[in-house]
Amino acid sequence: MKDGTKATHAGRRPMDYDGVVNPPVMHASTILYPTYKDLQQSRVARAGDGVTYGVHGTETTFALETAIQALEGGYRTRLQPSGLVACTLPLLAYASSGDHVLITDSAYGPTRAFCNGMLTRMGIDVEYYDPLIGGGIKDLMRSNTSVVWVESPGSWTFEVQDIPTIAEKAHKAGATVIMDNTWASPLYYKPFEHGVDVSAQAVTKYISGHSDLVMGSVTCTEASYDKFQQAQTQTGICPSPDDVYLAMRGIRTIHVRLPHHMQAGLQVAEWLSNREEVAEVIHPALPGDPGHEIWKRDFLGASSLFAFILKPEYSNPVAQAAMLDEMKLFGMGFSWGGFESLLIPIDPPKLRTATKWPNNGRAEGGVMRIHIGLEDVADLLDDLDEGFARMRKIG
Repeated sequence: MKDGTKATHAGRRPMDYDGVVNPPVMHASTILYPTYKDLQQSRVARAGDGVTYGVHGTETTFALETAIQALEGGYRTRLQPSGLVACTLPLLAYASSGDHVLITDSAYGPTRAFCNGMLTRMGIDVEYYDPLIGGGIKDLMRSNTSVVWVESPGSWTFEVQDIPTIAEKAHKAGATVIMDNTWASPLYYKPFEHGVDVSAQAVTKYISGHSDLVMGSVTCTEASYDKFQQAQTQTGICPSPDDVYLAMRGIRTIHVRLPHHMQAGLQVAEWLSNREEVAEVIHPALPGDPGHEIWKRDFLGASSLFAFILKPEYSNPVAQAAMLDEMKLFGMGFSWGGFESLLIPIDPPKLRTATKWPNNGRAEGGVMRIHIGLEDVADLLDDLDEGFARMRKIG
């Protein structure tokens, strides 16, 4: 089946519930068993393989997990209560005290904070690497390297990593490759076709699509699943059934929403490229972007989250505030992936330790991250045009 059909049908079993189209929302902790034999069998069942106790999953959670796994690939998907948990729990599952882990220098900020905080306190050696290292990752591998973390495109700065090459080198050294796949969603990047062992994503973003829930997911290969499932069971992590229901509603239309996000994002990116206030647009799907060739090789599409660098004369906070404070359609907020457009200033250099940013010929200046929602593009361009006019008066 094609992805649109999977998004529409995966995880649904209407005839099991009197023909009801959507899976039921089960609020459950205690599960009752009809016989002593059933009770005993439940004690040896693997958590997540059947309804045994509310925290281990119900038909509600299994339905969404099945839908995400059908779109993304892999062996099994398990839901998490937030995107950050989806990033941090795999690190706890696959890294132990005394291990060495490699984290891309373009990783999501809260993931870095977890690595620098909890992982370091656990006695795990955290090392950051150049996201554009490619096959050079082999030179950083040690005998105790247990995890290589990738995120492509990178958070804030959108470097496109050569995931197949990195995965090949990591696997030769015996490491598990974990990827944050939030930007592309399971629709536009298939991590398990490129050597990834574990895929984490924020369901909060494009799968939800409506800015009304917080959730994550982790999808594993069959070989990597048991170790992750042990971590999930031992930590007792589980999402709310009501949020799961909302996420299921979102995933049914992801194949309709994402093409609009992509095309609208590209239209705005191309428009920004011709603005006198903008020094550079950072969008992997633009032909001039440094990561475009790998994006074109490995990705099936692009999301509508990208960044642009302002010229120095428009980079001061007063000029940026003049633009942002009076925007009519673009909101200021730290999430993305919903139906509404967002625009915020960001500071990439503060999240770099292994590499300097900007580099590789990037322009100097203030950086803004932009997410294009489902509004009419012409209206968004009018809003941006008026905002730049206010910026020029100050700059």
